[in-house]
Amino acid sequence: MRADRRRFLRCSSALALTAAGWAVAGRARVGKGITLFLCGDLMLGRGIDQILPSPGDPRLYEPYVRSALDYVALAERASGRITRPVDLAYVWGDALGELARRGPALRIVNLETAVTARGAPWPRKGIHYRVHPGNAHCLQVAGIDCCVLANNHVLDWGYPGLEDSLATLHRLGIAPAGAGRDAAETEAPAVLPLPGGGRLLVLGLAHRSSGVPADWAAAAGRPGVHLLPDLGDTTVERIGRQVGRVRRPGDLLLASIHWGGNWGYEIPEAQRRFAHALIDQTGVDLVHGHSSHHAKGIEVHQGRLVIYGCGDFLNDYEGIGGHKAYRGDLALMYFVTLDHAGELRRLELVPMQIRRLRLNHATPEDRHWLREMLDREGRPLGTRAELAADGALVLHW
Repeated sequence: MRADRRRFLRCSSALALTAAGWAVAGRARVGKGITLFLCGDLMLGRGIDQILPSPGDPRLYEPYVRSALDYVALAERASGRITRPVDLAYVWGDALGELARRGPALRIVNLETAVTARGAPWPRKGIHYRVHPGNAHCLQVAGIDCCVLANNHVLDWGYPGLEDSLATLHRLGIAPAGAGRDAAETEAPAVLPLPGGGRLLVLGLAHRSSGVPADWAAAAGRPGVHLLPDLGDTTVERIGRQVGRVRRPGDLLLASIHWGGNWGYEIPEAQRRFAHALIDQTGVDLVHGHSSHHAKGIEVHQGRLVIYGCGDFLNDYEGIGGHKAYRGDLALMYFVTLDHAGELRRLELVPMQIRRLRLNHATPEDRHWLREMLDREGRPLGTRAELAADGALVLHW
C-alpha cells in the first residue's frame, strides 16, 4: 500500500472505510509512545519444571530421553550445580532487572509449554513439554501480561492439557492468545489495555512450517490453536475481517506468529509477503515472529517492525550438542517503542545467555557476536544494529 493511500485510510471517516480500512484508521490515537517487551519461545517444561518448587512427573516419552531430570544433569555438567528447588524468580535471572529498569507497559511472550499435570502425551509426537501449574506462578514474577499459545507444544498433553493451560493463565490474570476452546475463542485476539487509553490487540497465529500438527487446528466445538491454512491472500483477507470486527479507534494490533523451522537464517519469501500484507492490508502494527531456536534478521516495513524469528528465550537445551554455530544459548529481550500511531520509534535488544537454566547477561564477546549477526542478516532487509553504552543493541533502519 503506497504511503498516500495509508494516509488516506487513517484520515478518512470510519463510516467510509472497509473493515481493513477501519483497522488502519484505528491507529490514529492521542498519547505518548508505548514500550512493549517481547521475546521468543519460553519453554518452561522438562528440566526447568524439575528445578522449580512444584516439579511435575519427570517421565518423558522421547526416543532417547526418559526423564526430565536428565536435562537438569546435562545443564549441570555444562555449567555447574543447580541447588534445587530454586525459587520462582530464579529462571528469569538478570532479565528481571532489565524489566524493572526499562519498565515496559506490556509484556508478551510465546509460551511454548502446556501448563498441566494431567493428560496423555499426544500420539506420534516426539517431544512433549509441560510445566506444573504450581510453577506457572513464575510468569507472575516477571509480570507477564499475555502468553501466545499458538505453537507446536501447547497441545502436547492433549485437550485436558490445553484446558488446564487456559484455566491456569486465567487464574493468574494472564491473557492467552491463539488457542482456545473452539475456533471463535482461538481466533479472537487478546485485549490488553494501554496506558492513557486504547488497547493492544494480540493476535496469536501458527503455521504448519513450525511443526504444528494439522489436527490441532481449532474448529466449531473443538479446542485447538489458530492454525493458518496458508500464507496467501485469502488468509490475509480473513484475518482482516476478524480484526475489523473487534478493532476500535485507538487500538494497536500485534500479530504473533509461530512459523518456520528451528535452524537457519533464511527468511522465506512467502513469510515476507505475508508480513507485509498484514501491515498493508489489515493494519497490523507489529509482527512478532518466533519458532527458530536462534534470532533472525529484522525488518521495518512501512514504519512497522517485523521480527521474523525472536529465537528461544528460555529452554533446557544447555549441554546438548549440535548447531553450535547458531549460538542457541544466546537470547534477546526485545523492547519495542511505538509512537501513538503504531509506528516504530525505537527497538532495543538486551542480550542474554542461558546458563544453569537461567537468564544471565551476555558477555561483551557474545554481545558483539549478536551485533555482527544482526548486521549480516539485517542488511538485505535494510536494518543494522549498534552496540549501546549499556550493552544493549539498538536497531537502525
